[in-house]
Amino acid sequence: MKNKIIYGLLAGLAMLIVGLAISQVFSRIFPGINAEYANAAIFRPWTDPLMQLYFLYPFILGIILAFFWGMVNGMIKGNNIWLKGINFGLGYFVLAGIPGMLISYATFQVSLILIISWLVSGLINGIVAGWIFARWLR
Repeated sequence: MKNKIIYGLLAGLAMLIVGLAISQVFSRIFPGINAEYANAAIFRPWTDPLMQLYFLYPFILGIILAFFWGMVNGMIKGNNIWLKGINFGLGYFVLAGIPGMLISYATFQVSLILIISWLVSGLINGIVAGWIFARWLR
């Protein structure tokens, strides 16, 4: 259990860094995304103390995914950590990413490109977490 928490936190740190990097890339390619994030009718301003939960989210997700990895590890196909990580990330993406972003697009007045940026981030974060777990949580 201790290892799952430790590597879940490591995965959370990696997901936070990757997520911030992907956000920067999309913001530079599509500057309109910044205006969407600044829309106070949809998103809280960064000055709101509740926005600090944004930085806690990947760590909580990392711990949850580490425990989930423990349940499904034997079912994940792949001859090496890279393939197992990719397959774990794809599974997470299909189960949570696609439905979550579909409902987000249907209910929030945000652009499709913002939803796509969240989808890409979720997919890559799932794969990164999968690589970490495949490497250290056997």
